[in-house]
Amino acid sequence: MTGPADAAFTAEEIEAGRRLFAADWQFAAAAGSLARLPPMDGVEIAFAGRSNVGKSSLINALTGRKALARTSHTPGRTQELIFFRGRPPLQLVDMPGYGYAEAPKAKVAAWTELIHAFLAGRANLARVYVLIDGRHGLKPVDEAVLKTLDQAAVSYQVVLTKADQVKGPELAARIAETAAALAKRPAAFPEILATSSRSDAGIPELRAVIARLVAERAG
Repeated sequence: MTGPADAAFTAEEIEAGRRLFAADWQFAAAAGSLARLPPMDGVEIAFAGRSNVGKSSLINALTGRKALARTSHTPGRTQELIFFRGRPPLQLVDMPGYGYAEAPKAKVAAWTELIHAFLAGRANLARVYVLIDGRHGLKPVDEAVLKTLDQAAVSYQVVLTKADQVKGPELAARIAETAAALAKRPAAFPEILATSSRSDAGIPELRAVIARLVAERAG
């Protein structure tokens, strides 16, 4: 499921995405501060979003590993930048959720500062997938991260999560309104992807998008 400008994927592209994520994915590093970030290596894809939007679940769905990234119903469970390595040159980054979290305000502020600093200063960061809950759409708390990405000229694409919990017409309207909100943002990729980690909807297409991007960057 994609936005108004649907990207057509060939069987070969879907297969390339499947092969890329069929690798033996493993935890690579965790960084709770800029000083602990691993060296810049390969092509990094990061997943950002509000607390409890489903970043870890999406990473697990992409890699076909049920427990690669820790999932929790408690907002703020991911407290560091978590790096996963599979088939070179791709590396995935699970970012701390921004916004509401069941943690002290000072700690949430530190996570938020780390997120913004990472997004602005990671030269090998090929794209950030900003996850938005498909049931609710963009919120004011998302604006600060989108602004940081625009200012840092980091390419990003919005992925609507939990699409299986939104009825067809409502989902189409959510995609349209999200695309309209992003139209004036210089670093935003125009297509909106709708996914469900539970039903696997949109997962093969997201793998294909990432495989296409990795091929472009690695080539």
